[in-house]
Amino acid sequence: MWLLVMFDLPVKKKVERRAATQFRKQLLKDGFNMVQFSIYSRPCPSEENAEVHCIRVRGLLPNKGQVRILKFTDKQYARMECFQGPIPAEFEKMPSQTELF
Repeated sequence: MWLLVMFDLPVKKKVERRAATQFRKQLLKDGFNMVQFSIYSRPCPSEENAEVHCIRVRGLLPNKGQVRILKFTDKQYARMECFQGPIPAEFEKMPSQTELF
C-alpha cells in the first residue's frame, strides 16, 4: 500500500511560508519522501498502517491551502510511468518487509 500526499499551500506571506515548510518537514519526519515539490509518497505495509499515517497527516493540516491524500496498492504504484524529459526514469520501489521495520 502507498500513500500519496499532494498539496497546494499559499506562500505569499511569511507566516504562510513557515506553515508550508513546517508541513513538509513533518511529512518527511513521518517517513514520506518527496516525489515532486508538492507531492510526497510513503510505503505502508498494510491498510491499517496507511490509515494511521492518514490520521497523522490530517493532524498536520495547515489552516489554509489544499491537501489531498491518495491511497493505492503496490501493483497500482508499479504501473506508474516516470520520465526525466523524454527519457524514462526510475521511481521508488516498495521496500522489502525488513526495511519497513
